[in-house]
Amino acid sequence: MTVPVDPQDLVALRQAVALLEAPSFTIRIANMVGTPVEWALNRLPGATAERIQKTIQAALKKAVGGALRTLDDNHGAVARPKTHTAMVAASGALGGFFGLKGTLIELPVTTTLILRSVADIARSEGFSLRDPLIQAECVQVFALGGRSSDDDAADSAYYAARVGLTEISRETGRVLAETVAKQAAHHTVQAATHASAQGFSFTPAQAAAWLAQIIEAVAQRFGVKITEKIALQAAPVLGAVSGAAINALFISHYQDMARGHFIVKRLEAKYGEAVIREAYQRLL
Repeated sequence: MTVPVDPQDLVALRQAVALLEAPSFTIRIANMVGTPVEWALNRLPGATAERIQKTIQAALKKAVGGALRTLDDNHGAVARPKTHTAMVAASGALGGFFGLKGTLIELPVTTTLILRSVADIARSEGFSLRDPLIQAECVQVFALGGRSSDDDAADSAYYAARVGLTEISRETGRVLAETVAKQAAHHTVQAATHASAQGFSFTPAQAAAWLAQIIEAVAQRFGVKITEKIALQAAPVLGAVSGAAINALFISHYQDMARGHFIVKRLEAKYGEAVIREAYQRLL
């Protein structure tokens, strides 16, 4: 039997669906610029993509320390997306002024500010930023891309992305849990069993290792969008469209993804994942 969902929570879930299943970042930015993103991507030098990917991984790792671990843990505090948008726009304007090299230097700053905004939204939905699982969820928001033009409208782009990320998390957690169990085996079988059963009950060092694996996986997906940003910021066809405008759209996309994602997570904690997923599909 379907568990009834409070009408107010259904309103919140409807908002989340609208945000998470919106047109993809690629389409949104292409509409803003008025030119195919693929054209701009083709303008990038071949060696640039590998350099960008390395920069992204480094930026995400630094952002976790610089953003997640410097925010206080005031659950339910009102998020300030406009403040972070203004800061990211300023960063983009400065980076865009110096072209491709400036954009690569600006990237870690922008990534940190976006992750800080994502964490701010998670906190406003009542989640603890001291929880390694929530830190990982914040990073995973970067892998939520929204719907592309050829997606099947009957399927959820959001839950499809989450399935893949969950598999990565589960496998990484399993490997680390086995490591915990082996380390504890010479002390007591019970301790090893407990560590394996918990899955994510790691020491700070082990939690950091697990988060690093998540960052590496997410960087692959985030890298596509970053590459689009850099290509568009460096493309002469942009004309008056500045790095500030692109960064403002960039953070707006991830703020939408974060708001929708943590609304869903909050409701799943209240009603159970199966109930919310079923309600999500009905709304979709």
